[in-house]
Amino acid sequence: MRDEGADLGRPAGRAMGRLETRELEYFVAVAEELHFGRAAERLGIAQPPLSRAIGRLERRMGVQLLRRTSRRVDLTAAGAVFLTESRKALTAVDIAVSRAQRSGRPHKLVVAARRGTGAELLAGVRRAYRRRPGAPEIEVVFTRDQAGLVRNGAADVALMCGHGGRGGLDGPDGLEFSEFTEAQTVVLLPADHLLADEPAVSVADVVKDELFRRLEPADAPTIAVDEIIDRVAMGELIVMMGVSATDRIGSAVVAVPVLDAPPTRLVLSWRGGVPAATREAFVRTAQSVAEGVWTPRETGARVRQATGVRVPQTKGPSWVAPPSTTSSKPVM
Repeated sequence: MRDEGADLGRPAGRAMGRLETRELEYFVAVAEELHFGRAAERLGIAQPPLSRAIGRLERRMGVQLLRRTSRRVDLTAAGAVFLTESRKALTAVDIAVSRAQRSGRPHKLVVAARRGTGAELLAGVRRAYRRRPGAPEIEVVFTRDQAGLVRNGAADVALMCGHGGRGGLDGPDGLEFSEFTEAQTVVLLPADHLLADEPAVSVADVVKDELFRRLEPADAPTIAVDEIIDRVAMGELIVMMGVSATDRIGSAVVAVPVLDAPPTRLVLSWRGGVPAATREAFVRTAQSVAEGVWTPRETGARVRQATGVRVPQTKGPSWVAPPSTTSSKPVM
């Protein structure tokens, strides 16, 4: 009886040739399906060649990766480790291909953003950046995984947001970021809600309501912004969000400022490989647009007329462009 991960007969000291990505793809398919027939169908090949390929892979490695019986296929301990590492290797190859392809094409700045996250601001930044002499073309990609697109090279910069006091932001490792503006937090309410006519509310007022739902994580709810707004309009829930979301609400939803809630901070995040000149120019443009778009007078008028948000005139602007800060601590 062979122990899991037992040596399969490769001579000691004999070097094994480098594996091909095709072999990793075959193994990952079988390991994920735990069924040779389904794995073969997924790969678009016949089952016998797949079985032979996995057998050759185990003999080359000198370790058992799969436990096979007449009824089932299971991973050995070595197979579980190899599955994890094979996924990483295939992802690394995909990233290498993506980055090489992009480097061989006319340069453009790809910005990853989530729909409903600072859309008006992003549009203004895009227009202003295009006017800079020699600026590359900007392509905006909408996604729920901004950080992931930046990490794998599909995007250069990500527009992300989060809640928290200054210095309290946290997020994915490996990305740098620059905070460039912050938005007042508001609560979205059905138009007939008891708090809808209040000039402002507190966090305590909001969280004690049975309809309140906390979005986790704050910047990436599991449902889209438009769906959240629709569910608020139907009286299914109430949520706290950045004031930028009020650009999308209609007459059935009212946004009321939450005075003691931390602001929603918008940041630009990037990986280390983005050219410094390109990145710094884009960040400076974003900061400049944020300062120019949301002045106190413009903000109050825009919010009250377009969305019905009650903005206390003594509390200052809904949007404040803070001093530029750059850090290696990322944020979602």
